[in-house]
Amino acid sequence: MADFALQAQPQDAADWLDLARRAETAGFDTLLAADHPGSCAAPFVALAAAAAVTTRLRLGSYVSNAGVREPILLASDVATLDVVSGGRATLGLGAGHTPAEWAAVGRVRPDARGRVDHCIAVAEATTRMLGGDGMDQPRAVQEKVPLLIGGGNTRLLRWAGEHADLIGLSGLGRTLADGHRHETRWSRDQIDAQVELCGGKPIEALVQRVVETGDAQAAYAEMAKELDEDVADLIAAPYVLAGTPAEIAAKLREVESRWGITRYAVRVPAIETVTAVLALYKSSKSSRST
Repeated sequence: MADFALQAQPQDAADWLDLARRAETAGFDTLLAADHPGSCAAPFVALAAAAAVTTRLRLGSYVSNAGVREPILLASDVATLDVVSGGRATLGLGAGHTPAEWAAVGRVRPDARGRVDHCIAVAEATTRMLGGDGMDQPRAVQEKVPLLIGGGNTRLLRWAGEHADLIGLSGLGRTLADGHRHETRWSRDQIDAQVELCGGKPIEALVQRVVETGDAQAAYAEMAKELDEDVADLIAAPYVLAGTPAEIAAKLREVESRWGITRYAVRVPAIETVTAVLALYKSSKSSRST
């Protein structure tokens, strides 16, 4: 059975709290909030509000830009979230890519190597502080707050394979000149290589497209043409899901068989489809137990 995280942003209080309750009731494992200072809501404030109306959902940023976040502030935010949620926080970090975020804090975005070096340093410092080294209060409820590293850089994935609890793969590669868009790494060989770098650690695939349809082949063909990708690669890749809920559930089993991936992060437009997929899992589990 696959686990799903929902990545979302609050638009208003009532809708956000309703979404958190809805995700928990549907069977989502985690609620994630993006962290792009200046262009989205503050993730830890939003997640703390969601914690108050849920009891099971794990909560985390997906992912905080280590280049513009100080370890002591990150540790304080995550530990506080862990306290108010009763031990459900995760620490999500990435090397960052958007130049405007560095400019907003008066810094120049480093090159890829510099961003990765800094991300590793921030991850190490923040996890130490969450463990009580250099931060007396607040103290996290969990003995160890899980660390999620998101990214596609080879060296960062190798480090995450040794030190992270969960690795987020998005199928995105080198940042393009605009600082926002990326090359894609959706071929089967590229996914094989990235999964190998993760060293057997649990992987969460960030799903870029979910299309519920009665004609999955046509949907994949249309996406392949739009994205200039090979249709067979898209049919296999965990980053795009198309078909009926039953066909999507079957694809997830194939992805698990090839790459061992059993966790997925999706965005709000996919919530109905994923809810139907999760209902199929529950029904199948119930049938096997009777």
